[in-house]
Amino acid sequence: MAPTKPLPYNDSFSSTEDYVESLLDLVENNELLRTLCGGVHVLDFFTSDPPLYSRILPQDWRDFFEQHEIVDLLDLYLREDLDSDDWICSGARSWRSGPAPPASLVEYIKTVRRHLLDRIQSANQCTRNRTQKKLPHHVAVGMTIKKVHEVGLFASYIDNLAAEISASLPSDEPISHLVDFGSGQSYLGRALASEPYNRHLVAIESKVHNAERAKFFDVKARLVEGRKVMRNKKAFRNGELLADEPGASSDLPPPSPEPVQTHSYSVAKNDVEYPEKGQGTIQHVEHRISSGDLTDVIASIPRTDEKNLMVISLHSCGNLVHHGLRSLTLNPSVKAVAMVGCCYNLITERLGPATYKHPVLRPTTFAHPRLGGEGETCDPDGFPMSKRLCTYGENGKGVRLNITARMMAVQAPANWGKVDSDSFFKRHFYRALLQRIFLDRGVVGPPSEDHSDATTSSHRSGGVPILIGSLRKTCYDTFLTYVRGALAKLIDSETWGAVMQEKMGDITNGEIQHYAETYKAGQKELSVMWSMMAFSAGVVEAAIVVDRWLWLREQGEVGEAWVESLFDYRLSPRNLVVVGIKKQ
Repeated sequence: MAPTKPLPYNDSFSSTEDYVESLLDLVENNELLRTLCGGVHVLDFFTSDPPLYSRILPQDWRDFFEQHEIVDLLDLYLREDLDSDDWICSGARSWRSGPAPPASLVEYIKTVRRHLLDRIQSANQCTRNRTQKKLPHHVAVGMTIKKVHEVGLFASYIDNLAAEISASLPSDEPISHLVDFGSGQSYLGRALASEPYNRHLVAIESKVHNAERAKFFDVKARLVEGRKVMRNKKAFRNGELLADEPGASSDLPPPSPEPVQTHSYSVAKNDVEYPEKGQGTIQHVEHRISSGDLTDVIASIPRTDEKNLMVISLHSCGNLVHHGLRSLTLNPSVKAVAMVGCCYNLITERLGPATYKHPVLRPTTFAHPRLGGEGETCDPDGFPMSKRLCTYGENGKGVRLNITARMMAVQAPANWGKVDSDSFFKRHFYRALLQRIFLDRGVVGPPSEDHSDATTSSHRSGGVPILIGSLRKTCYDTFLTYVRGALAKLIDSETWGAVMQEKMGDITNGEIQHYAETYKAGQKELSVMWSMMAFSAGVVEAAIVVDRWLWLREQGEVGEAWVESLFDYRLSPRNLVVVGIKKQ
């Protein structure tokens, strides 16, 4: 049932254990990798003394970077065949009309690459994820091209996997329900409940607006008949709503005191308890998932015979994957899990005080509740899950990944093109340079950081968080328009208005343009640093995924566990599915 290798690691490793041990050693003991993966932040780029660029990267690396464009450097990191004998002009020691990269840089790139998990389906993987049934048009309504690709492949994968697991169970106890953790608008659930799969789905979602939107699409997908509303047309044209319409101002019933609210549909009718044989169903459960204990959810499933569940999820944020995996051991009726995670920045931390956004963005005066008492505690549901990572390293201190490392781990540098990368490099440059102005004018204090330690919140800077958010597209035309747009937004804000007016209100266009000219060369340097951080952070993602697999392997009741790549990385970079199957 599982792939030949339980993890899609590089073939240069002799065994899974060999890879895991090498990966953990790299994450814990490679100083440069640890610095790039959590030890630096883009907002410190122009405020640190000495500058981050010269402090972190060797001189010969910087000399090489100066002679090459970013698009070529990305090719070097990600695509150049470094094991080939002819990738550089050996006689002239040149590469792409410039100097060849230093040997130490090449060795670093090869080391990182070797420890990345394979994101492309390889020949030794199972065949269940190689076929995709086309989604019917009425099921695919509302989906983007990316979502159609993900849902189509994952639905086929889950259906085949569930069939294989059912074949291993007693003939009268197959997988009866699929439980979708964090179902959102339930694209995956509708696909699996519809033809040709006709599975029984339990879609768990905590956000009411997502659940309501899902029910709207259920009607479009013909899983349930639309509600007929009788209207007085004259009153309706005048903007009046009837008392029984959604949004009417009539008295509404009080919210249910029950922890779980369910809404169940079958393909043919609104009675899910006894659907016709072969018809799929979807049951919406409004429930906030805070652990892997699904007792209330399972009790709400309207079925009298044996319930054998498989927990699934497509791009669960943060700890939802942890809760989903733990459901396998906490609930006797859960027989298997198959989860694709994302948003590593939303994972909590188990081994130390929580880190959130870059601490220059961490509130001190305007505290968020999570940054108070709870923010200083360890979370048993956080990273790492496995005993192996919790006790790894000197004195068993364990593997820790701060918020900066985890945020970088969701980057997909292999997908960056010249136009889009130029755009966000420029945005990062503008924001970092504005931070320098804030420092010079006393809006924020200087950073004080230990770049050698990526396991804790490595940055310390004075002040409260300055969150600018989105600006109009025209604000990014020049640094001057960016600063003016950002300041206009901040001065207009309740939190920052008075401070910005006092500290920044008299800054002239000439001063702003002087900063842009003075730090002009820094845009290329920041782009080099950011691209190296994103490339290196692929190892962080590998560590997070391997930790989840190790946790499954450590559970006595788990019989099989593996990780494999599923989607086309170009469309969906978070494409690793973690599978666990309970012993029978």
